Amino acid sequence: MNSPAAAPHRAPLGSRRPEWAGRNYVLLTAATIVTNLGTHGALIATTWAVFETGGDAGDVGLVAMARFLPLVLFLLIGGAVADRVPRHRVMVAANVLNCASQAVFAALVLAGTAQIWQMMVLTALCGTGQAFFNPAAEGMLMSSVTGEQASRAFAVYRMAMHGASIGGAALGGALVAFVGPGWVLLIDAIAFAVAGGLRAFLDVSGVPERAPGGGLFSDLREGWQEFIGRPWLWSIVAQFSVVVGLIGAVESVYGPLVAKAELGGARPWGIALAAYGVGTLAGAFLMARWKPRRLLFVGTLCVFPIALPSAALAVPLDAAGLTAAMFVSGVAIEVFGVSWMTTMHQEIPEEKLSRVSAYDWFGSTALLPLTTALAGPAETAFGRSTALWGAAGLMVLVTALVLLVPDVRNLTRRPHTKEIPGPSPSTAPAPVPASVPAAASASVPAPASASVPAPASASADAEGTLRRNG
Repeated sequence: MNSPAAAPHRAPLGSRRPEWAGRNYVLLTAATIVTNLGTHGALIATTWAVFETGGDAGDVGLVAMARFLPLVLFLLIGGAVADRVPRHRVMVAANVLNCASQAVFAALVLAGTAQIWQMMVLTALCGTGQAFFNPAAEGMLMSSVTGEQASRAFAVYRMAMHGASIGGAALGGALVAFVGPGWVLLIDAIAFAVAGGLRAFLDVSGVPERAPGGGLFSDLREGWQEFIGRPWLWSIVAQFSVVVGLIGAVESVYGPLVAKAELGGARPWGIALAAYGVGTLAGAFLMARWKPRRLLFVGTLCVFPIALPSAALAVPLDAAGLTAAMFVSGVAIEVFGVSWMTTMHQEIPEEKLSRVSAYDWFGSTALLPLTTALAGPAETAFGRSTALWGAAGLMVLVTALVLLVPDVRNLTRRPHTKEIPGPSPSTAPAPVPASVPAAASASVPAPASASVPAPASASADAEGTLRRNG
C-alpha cells in the first residue's frame, strides 16, 4: 500500500530542482555521497592495514569474510524491521554503529596495535550495521519518487553515488600511499557521522503506522512468498549470488594482490577502482536518458562485461588495460542497476519493498563469506591466474543461464508504474548503496553493498557498492 508521505513533494514554483527531487530524495542522495566518499577509500585502507600488520592473502580474505558473514546472517531480520519501524530510524542507527566501529578501527591502526582478530570483530560490526541499513535504504529511496519519473530519479541518484565513489577511491588510494590507512579509516568514521545526521532529518510525518502483523516470522514469510512467486526475481538473485561472491573475492583479495605484485601498489588499484566509478557514472548518465522497453533482458546482457576485470587481472594486463576493463564493466553494470531498480519499483508493493529487498540482498551476498575466505586457499591450490580465469568463466555461465527464464527476456516497462498520491499540504515533506561490492556488492557487488559488493565492500555502506551498485 502506498503511503502519502512516501511521495516526493513537488518542488516549489521557480525552484531549479526537478519536480521529482523532493526533500527526502535530496537528503538521501546527499547522505549517500558523503558515505561513498568515505567508504571507497576505507575499502582500500582496510586491505593495506592488513598488509601493514604482516598479513597475507588469507588474512585479507578472513577480514573480508568477517564483514560479509553478519551481513548475510542479519539481512532478512533487517528487512522485516525496516518494513515495521520507520526506515529512517533504522538507517541512522546503522550509521551510528558503522561510525563507532570505523573510529575504533582507525584508532588501533594509527596506534600501530591493530591485530587481525580485532580487525575481524570491527568489520563484523560494520557488516551488521549494513545488514539493517541496506533494506531500509532501498525501501526509503524507492518510496521517495513517483512511478512516472522513477527511472530518471534512480539514474541521477546512482550518478551522484558513483561520482562520490570515483573521488573516494582515487583519494583513498592516494591517502593510503601518503599518510597511511589509519587516517583514511578515520575519515570514513566521520563520513558515517555526517550521513547519519542528514538522514535524521528525513520527513516521515505523513507516513501512517503500519498495520499490526503476525510478528517477525509472519513478515518474513510474506516477504518470501512475494520473492519466490516471481521467477525473474529469484533467478536473477541466484545469478548474482554467484556473480557478487566472485567479484567480492576478486576485488577484496586478488585485485590488491595483483596491484601490489605487478602494478606498483595501492595507487594503481585506487585508479582502477576510480575508473570503475567513472564507468558507472557514464552508465547512469546514459540511463537518465535511455528507457529500454525490455528492462531485464537489456540489463542482463550488460552483466557479461562484469567478467572483464577478472580476465584483465588473470593475464595480467598493465595498469592502463585494467583501468579500461574496469571502466567498461562499470558502464555495463550501471545499465543493469537502473533497470533492476526500476523493475523492483514497478513490480513490488511499497509496503513489502524492504522485505523483498532483504531477500534480494541476502541472496546476492550469501556466498560472499565463503568466496572471500576461500580466495587465499584457491590461489595456493590452483594459482592466482587460474582462479581468476575460473571466476570470469563462472560469471559468464550463470549470466547465460538466467537468460533462459522467460520473464527475464519478456518483462517490459509499463507506461505508468506505481503512482504515489501526493501529500496533503499539512504533510508535505521534503528526500537518498548502496552497495556495490564494488564488490562489486553486487548487489557488488552494494554492497551493496555491497551492495556490489560494491565490490566487496563497497560494502561498507552497501549503498552499494557491493552488488549492482557498483
